[in-house]
Amino acid sequence: MLAWTIYITFAGAVLLLFIPRAFSRWLALLITIAGFAISLIALFQTPITDLAHFATIVSVPWVSALGMNYHLAVDGISLTMALVTGIVAVSAVLFSWDVEYRQNEFFFWLLLVVAGSYGVFLSADLFLLFFFYELVIVPKYFLIAIFGSTNKEYGAMKLTLYSFFGGALVFIGILAAYVTAGSLDLNHLAQFQFAPQLQLWAFPVLFLGFAVLAGTWPLHTWAPTGHVAAPTAGSMLLAGIVMKLGSYGGLRVAMNLFPQGFQMWSKWIAVLAVIGILYAAAVALRRSDLKFVIGYSSVSHMGFVLLGLATANALGVSGAVLQMFSHGVIAALLFAVAGRMLYRRTHTRDLDALSGINLGRALPFAAFTFVIASAASMGIPGLSGFAAEITILIGAWEAFPIVVWITGIGMVLVAAFTLRALKKSFFGDGTSSVRVQESRVLVDSDWKEQPDISAAEKWGAGLLMFATLAVGLYPKLLLDRIQPAVEAMRFLK
Repeated sequence: MLAWTIYITFAGAVLLLFIPRAFSRWLALLITIAGFAISLIALFQTPITDLAHFATIVSVPWVSALGMNYHLAVDGISLTMALVTGIVAVSAVLFSWDVEYRQNEFFFWLLLVVAGSYGVFLSADLFLLFFFYELVIVPKYFLIAIFGSTNKEYGAMKLTLYSFFGGALVFIGILAAYVTAGSLDLNHLAQFQFAPQLQLWAFPVLFLGFAVLAGTWPLHTWAPTGHVAAPTAGSMLLAGIVMKLGSYGGLRVAMNLFPQGFQMWSKWIAVLAVIGILYAAAVALRRSDLKFVIGYSSVSHMGFVLLGLATANALGVSGAVLQMFSHGVIAALLFAVAGRMLYRRTHTRDLDALSGINLGRALPFAAFTFVIASAASMGIPGLSGFAAEITILIGAWEAFPIVVWITGIGMVLVAAFTLRALKKSFFGDGTSSVRVQESRVLVDSDWKEQPDISAAEKWGAGLLMFATLAVGLYPKLLLDRIQPAVEAMRFLK
């Protein structure tokens, strides 16, 4: 059933090119809801025991001469990633409800990103995974270059060049695995005994290629720039889904195919993770553009994913997968508030300017949403951020106790820049000359009233808030499906 998330989303994207403009947003919403519904049904209907292994759901010959197959499979990890893809996709459409400029084309590119992401998470053929992985780059570029704002051409080109650089490294690693093992089947490759000498260089090449898209320090600079340049839905997809393609690829492909190489390099991965957490949090504390703050926040939180993977134990890696889900939801919510609820009505993302408006009184729903998102980002108990990060830190304590102490500094910095952004955005001193009234912000020189928070925005925010709250209160729902799949992976045996 999960294979239909790919088919329906691709079909919807193509159909958008031919239907009248008035129906485009409704079709995009219908398609993304269908993908989300399929993932949700699979989550509850698939027995947990069946999710312990990467089980085939579709397998047909593709390019037989080269051993390429259209092979899709699912386990607890890929199902979790498909679920967060569906949640973020629905919310991204809702937060783009009033897009007017080239509306059909906008939703066409958006659905292509979503379809390609579903493809990556479900691929069990190495070349098929790489095909979908590279496919996502094209619509990402056009979403930013056509529909973006601040330095959009620069942001789109930088993201694309970094993505192609990472993709080139991934391709080299794939070639090394294929030439050595003579197969592209991920389940077969996971059983093949690669020589330690090959793993010593092939693992870092492959893992680093995927790490570029995950926003890993020091190859992270595309992320904040891309987030700022992208339209709101583009930022939500980049942080919520696309960055997860990199971390998922590092886990599914690099770590699982080259376990000895992973063991040799795991300590260095942990070092990069800690530097990323601290550096990005420190930079976020100094930034004045709200989108830049959230962009560097994403890099810092993805450092926790990398740290969880580096632990090489079931608890830490399971926490990393849960953090992929959690950060996908939280980052999408933060960018939705900053890019749509605030910027659309104030035409500024500067924290000092926002501080003078006192938006907590003018936009109470936006303030409430940002408080929830900020609490989840800081790891407040009861929200998904806490469940994911505590699981990672327990796993890290078993592997690298000293790292946990250092990471604690990063968590303090995360709380500092999050509280700073929250206070300045919504609870400033209100000394600006800008006039406000409840649910209205008057900022233009002609005092034109900006619209209320729309129903679509409320539904989109509500879905994301429900997801972070549900997983925060009951993480067992996902961990029971993630952990058996992690335990079945080769690098733990």
